[in-house]
Amino acid sequence: MPSLRRQRDPEGRMSLGDHLRELRNRITISAIAIVIGGVVGWIYYDRVIEALTRPLRDIAAQRHSVVNINFAGMTDAFALQLTTSLFVGLIIASPIWLFQIWGFIVPGLTSKEKLVARLFVVAAVPLFLAGCFFAFIMVPKAVAVLLGFTPTGAYNLQDGSQYLNFVLKFIVAFGCAFLLPVFLVALNLIGVLPARAMLKGWRPAVMIILVFAAVMTPTPDAYTMLFLAAPMVALYFASVGVAFLVDRRKEEHKPDWLEVPDDQASAL
Repeated sequence: MPSLRRQRDPEGRMSLGDHLRELRNRITISAIAIVIGGVVGWIYYDRVIEALTRPLRDIAAQRHSVVNINFAGMTDAFALQLTTSLFVGLIIASPIWLFQIWGFIVPGLTSKEKLVARLFVVAAVPLFLAGCFFAFIMVPKAVAVLLGFTPTGAYNLQDGSQYLNFVLKFIVAFGCAFLLPVFLVALNLIGVLPARAMLKGWRPAVMIILVFAAVMTPTPDAYTMLFLAAPMVALYFASVGVAFLVDRRKEEHKPDWLEVPDDQASAL
């Protein structure tokens, strides 16, 4: 596999071809890591599927009715096991593919910004896993509410692929949502999103978070939505605080020749 070391000119720039080759290499490494993690998911598939379908069995026990997943086609069971295994691989390989994402971005930063970015790479993994965990503990309630519309006495046999796609997307979406502070601080590090702009836009940011939480928690009560939105709002303001610290350090290390006295600025 080609080396990931970037070939730069004396000014530190890269050609478009070098960028594309490095992107290809990092995508390849991430895909291999997910496949290796998927092998682990394949080995422990029975335990994983048991945990993901437990909400259906709990509802069946409460209602004394038939509630479970159903395989309509001959290849559905195999496709479901493959999809679930890759989902587990995505979770297991999260440190690697998150590192590859940041490894593609970080070389454009200064040495001090690289150190801060590496610290947030370390923070990204537990944040992603925390988002997955919050979604996982919310799945039973979401399933119970959605299946609550089933008429009395009717069987509720869920298509296995549709049910698992709903659950897996639910979990992965929240895992990615909890990466919000990492990307916000990254934009701040490269000078795209100043801390003051982040603080000024907190109202639309909170509104977007609430809408996202409402969409991802299809339950009529507000408590479930707030339970998922609250940590995301807290992470947003935490990223704003970190961004202010980063901006302050940038100001402290700004060369004196960049600072123009007020009297000269007014004269200009």
